[in-house]
Amino acid sequence: MSGKSAILAVEDVLSEAVSRRILTSLGIVVSQRLGLKGKGYLQNKADSLNRTARGFPVFMLADQDVPNPCPPRLIQSWIKGVQHPHFFLRIAVMEVESWIMADRRGVADLLAIPLSRIPGDTDTIPHPKEFLVSLARKSRKTGLREELVPRLGATSKVGPGYNSRLGEFIRSAWDIGRAGATSDSLRRTVDRLKTFCAT
Repeated sequence: MSGKSAILAVEDVLSEAVSRRILTSLGIVVSQRLGLKGKGYLQNKADSLNRTARGFPVFMLADQDVPNPCPPRLIQSWIKGVQHPHFFLRIAVMEVESWIMADRRGVADLLAIPLSRIPGDTDTIPHPKEFLVSLARKSRKTGLREELVPRLGATSKVGPGYNSRLGEFIRSAWDIGRAGATSDSLRRTVDRLKTFCAT
């Protein structure tokens, strides 16, 4: 255990599940959770949370969503001035689903699909959420398809049980080590937090 604590700021429930799993694996306790209001909320809060980090560590996770700007430039555009060393603003390339799918074996087992259907570098998938749903459409598990895939005529891009089923997978089966070997953006995030824990 690192004995460290941090404020957590996230876009949505899946980002929260992934962040908590990463932090918990490193012995970092979440003292307070902010967000669940989308990317715009995080962008508006980033500068004040950077100042908060002077007294208490903050971990913020946002999706990149589009290829430009690249993560370093995106971070710079959100913060006025220098980023504090204890403000861990991390960007999932392209969405948090790319980090989830980076555990290729775990997701293949969850969806009951061949491992070969999941790319070897999930950071290169342009639209990870849509790609994950497309994989779920091919699942041999009827119940899982009904949870993850939107119903005919639905306006949502995901099924009614998307967050709950993937959240359960993240908490109980998602392998961060395997995922970090596939997603470079996830590996860099874990490595940065390990450095923090070692201080």
